[in-house]
Amino acid sequence: MTIQVVIADDQALVRTGLRMILDNAPDIEVVGEAGNGLEAVDLVTSTDPDVVLMDIRMPEMDGVQATTAIAAAHRARVLVLTTFDLDEYVYAALRAGASGFLLKDALAPDLLSAVRVVAAGEATLAPTVTRRLLDRVVTGLPAPPPDDKLALLTGREREVLQQLARGLSNAEIAELLFLSSGTVKTHVGRILTKLGLRDRVQAVIFAYETGITDLPRR
Repeated sequence: MTIQVVIADDQALVRTGLRMILDNAPDIEVVGEAGNGLEAVDLVTSTDPDVVLMDIRMPEMDGVQATTAIAAAHRARVLVLTTFDLDEYVYAALRAGASGFLLKDALAPDLLSAVRVVAAGEATLAPTVTRRLLDRVVTGLPAPPPDDKLALLTGREREVLQQLARGLSNAEIAELLFLSSGTVKTHVGRILTKLGLRDRVQAVIFAYETGITDLPRR
């Protein structure tokens, strides 16, 4: 099945470069381009794509606002494009519902892989970048208040959530907690359902904001 993609970036040359890469993939089709966030939301409404490649800093409506609107009303998953991997706007976009982010200097194979991963309903966020990004944002914040939703999780589900916050894959969590990958996948699914979260990225953010992660803050 062909993955339909919308490209949203205010730089025409960037859009052209991304389109060239994506159009060369047999399983990916670019169905439209937008030069700002407002155009991106309208284009998603009219084309109903699988994935949106979303620049963060755009005129009219920025990528964070556009991501919020798309995540609230459409099935399309947003993959944020950014120049800096420690951009606070990236965190805001992830919190708004983006399924991951990719640096603009990423290699073509990495771009294609990220689009396929996000289209499949997963999230793409390198563990080291997850840690650096969230640590930068939460540093200096007051202790988070307790969240009543945590009471919905079993002890094992909390353990799995803590490891998700470290950016570990299902296989890595399974090895660490002496579980099968299938069992971990089941736990992850239950965590997302109980907490009302869209994907693993949202789970990571929830873990940090509620303070249950065992990772020390810098």
